[in-house]
Order: sequence, then C-alpha cells, then structure tokens
Amino acid sequence: MSNQQPYPSYDGHDPRDGQQAPHAQEPYTQTWEGQTWDTQYQPVQEPYRQQDPAPAAADTAYLSPQNGAYPMPPEPQASYDPHTGRPAAYGNPRGAYEPAPAAHEPAPEAYRPPSAQAPAPSAGYGPAPGGYAASAAYEPAHAAPTAAPSPHSATGTAPYSPPTTMGHARLTDAQRARAEGRSPIIAPGMQPAALTAVLALLLAGAAAVGQYALVVPLVLLQAVTAAGWFRLNGMWPARQGIALAFLGGVTADIALLAVDAAHAPAAIIGTLGVWVLLTLVLQLRNRAPADERMYGLTATVTSAALAVIAAGHLAAAPEAVIVGGIAVAVAVPARALPLPGVASVVVALLAAAGAGIAAGAMTDVGTEGALLGLVAGVCALIGLRVASYDYPSRFVHMTAGVALPLAAAAPAVYLIGRVVA
Repeated sequence: MSNQQPYPSYDGHDPRDGQQAPHAQEPYTQTWEGQTWDTQYQPVQEPYRQQDPAPAAADTAYLSPQNGAYPMPPEPQASYDPHTGRPAAYGNPRGAYEPAPAAHEPAPEAYRPPSAQAPAPSAGYGPAPGGYAASAAYEPAHAAPTAAPSPHSATGTAPYSPPTTMGHARLTDAQRARAEGRSPIIAPGMQPAALTAVLALLLAGAAAVGQYALVVPLVLLQAVTAAGWFRLNGMWPARQGIALAFLGGVTADIALLAVDAAHAPAAIIGTLGVWVLLTLVLQLRNRAPADERMYGLTATVTSAALAVIAAGHLAAAPEAVIVGGIAVAVAVPARALPLPGVASVVVALLAAAGAGIAAGAMTDVGTEGALLGLVAGVCALIGLRVASYDYPSRFVHMTAGVALPLAAAAPAVYLIGRVVA
C-alpha cells in the first residue's frame, strides 16, 4: 500500500519525527489502493438443512413443484479441457468474479427462472412448466382428486353421504322428533296395538276357561307392565325395581286365589300397602343422593301399584273380563288408525262400545256391556296416552305401550263388572 499512513503510537508521539502529535489535529484517514473484489455481487445463501442422499438425475428430472416454488435447475458439471489438462469453466461463461447482471438486464438463459421460459402454471398443483414439467403419471400424491359427480346431482336430490368404515348411527323416531322440536307425544302405532289386542283376547279366552287359566296371561301382563314403566321413566336397567314390582303383582295374584271374591279388594289393597312399605325401606338403605332416591321410590311404587292393580282382572267376574278384554282389543287398534286426533278417539270409543254390546250378547251381561266396553275403552286410551309421552323409544312402545292399556282397564272391569254382571 503506497499511501498508507502509519498509526500514531499509544503515547501520542509520531514515529517519523519523534515529536508528540497534538490532540487537536484531525485524525488520519486510511486509504487503500490496489486490486480488490467487487462488492455488488452478493450470492444468495440458503439456510442450512440436512442433505438427503442425492437422487439420480433421472429421478430429479420429474420432481413436481412444492409449496408454490419451482425446483432449481441442475448444476453444470465441471469438465476437463483436453488441450490444457485443467478443468474447464462451469456452465457460466462469465469470469469467476464477474458481477451479476444489473436489474434492468435480462438474466442469462442458463439461470432464467422457469416462469420466464413458459407461461405461468394454472391454479392448483398442476405440473411445472418448461423443461421441468411433470407428466400426468408424476403428479404429486397430495393433490386432491376431482370428486366424482354424484348420481343424484343431475336430478337435484340429496347426494350420498361420505363413505365411512364405522357406519352411521341410525336415529330413532324419538331422537329425530326431539331434534326437530316436534311434540313429545309419539303414539306406539299399529304393531304394539296388535300385540295389545292379542294379549286382551288371551285374557278374555282364559277367563272363559277358568280362574286358574287366567293367571297365565295375567302374569305375563304384570311382567311387561313392571318393565315398561321403568323404561318409560328412563330407568334402565333397573333389575331390582322391576323384580320388586313384578313380585308385588304375583303376590296379589296369590292373595286373590287364596280368598273369596268378597275379600278381593282387601287382598289387593293390603298387598299394595305392604309393597309400598317394603319399597320405602329398601330406598332408605340406598346411599344414592336424595333426589335420585326419591325418583327411584316413586318409580318403584308406581310400577308395583300398576302390577297389583292389573290383578283386578283376576278378582272380576269372568263375564266382565270377557267383555272388557274384547272392548280393549278393538279400541286400541282403532286408535292407531291414521285418522285425525279427535276423530280417532271418537272412533275408538264407539268401537269399544260396539264390541261391548257384541260381547255382552254372547254372555249374560246383555246390552249393559256397552257401558262396560265404553269405560274399559276410556281407561285403555288413557293408558295408551301415558305410554306415548316424553319421546318414548321403540322398547317403551313394545312394553308400556302394550301393557298399560290393559292394566289401566282392570279397575273398570272389576268395578263396572260388579254392577252389570
């Protein structure tokens, strides 16, 4: 360096003349002369990342663009000049330290980006343009395939739901009605009504045979009543409560068979009182919260009461059981007919009265069977209405919807039967 000025020593003396340099003088300026490098060319340095094993050139030729960027062109390989024996220049014909072209100059052809060589790619993950375009066989795996047209799209109906391996849970009628905000009253329908009619005819036929024959369908009625009431109240499984209520009904049956007809009301009321006391004692031993114990107490007492009251068919006169059973067997299916609400009730009551008249003509009741049939039909419709409340499930319809009409008609059969029989 020709014009390089020496630094002043740390003690303020000039090494050339041995004099102390004044502090008020201007500081020395260093100048550099000679060949240096050009600072205009700043190569772009990519952040370091772990390099994967270099793929073959044939594999990288069809790589598709990722994240909206295009792959860099392959680097030119160095070759040897056969005349000089030294490595020839790389693909860039310029000098090693020649600055990059200015911003207004076009980039060299070897380093021209793909967007400058071919039109811009279409939206989505299409193949890269230019020499690096991927064929249809080398499309990226993450590209979403075009959804096939639905078979119902042309007709305007709802398309199919997406396929799953676990399946779709089927909504019940009660769940669908609750989700749609419809009325909580759902009638059991014709199938439970048909089962009710079959069970009523069994009671009527067994009553014609004898008192002990009547016990068989009556025990079945009491079992279905106990289970249906607990399920209607949302308590399932409630094995202890169902068993307790069913045993109460069976105990009433045994008591009625042990006494004569004059003491039948005392046997029914006494059995019901004992079972209420037993249920209360069992609930006092329960360690559940107070609200849950009260709910269980009311459900168990009501279920036991219905099972015991159903034993009234066994205490009633056989002619009354025949007339009442036939009236219920006609009224419940008539209520299930697809008619308006008031019209359906009227048709069901008229059918019950007509069935009572017809059954009374076959027995000693006579025309007074119309009253018995009408009252039994009213009680049966009340029991059917109770079984339809609060979004009942199919299981409720097949238990409570079958048994409650006959259980509710038992007091009418016993009381009206003592008057007309």
